Amino acid sequence: MKSAYELALERLERDGIERPREEALSPEVREQIAEVRRQAEARLAEIEILYQDRLKSLADPAARHEAEEHYLVDRRRVEADRDSRLARLRGEAATS
Repeated sequence: MKSAYELALERLERDGIERPREEALSPEVREQIAEVRRQAEARLAEIEILYQDRLKSLADPAARHEAEEHYLVDRRRVEADRDSRLARLRGEAATS
């Protein structure tokens, strides 16, 4: 039985899209990428917990809306930071 990943790769190839080259990344770069993802997931979980905790103490709809806006901004910032760090790592690996 094939994994979902293998099936997705087959669909990409069928559509004429080249399969991603995993061998291009060294084990060290892969570990760095995994670490960046773990850190981002931890920060996102922390933001989510703090947001949910804050919502419990807010009854005013305007204050809840403001808290949600701050939450979304924080999420986007962490995601953007994660994406830029991953792109930098992949770019460095491609030039090495």
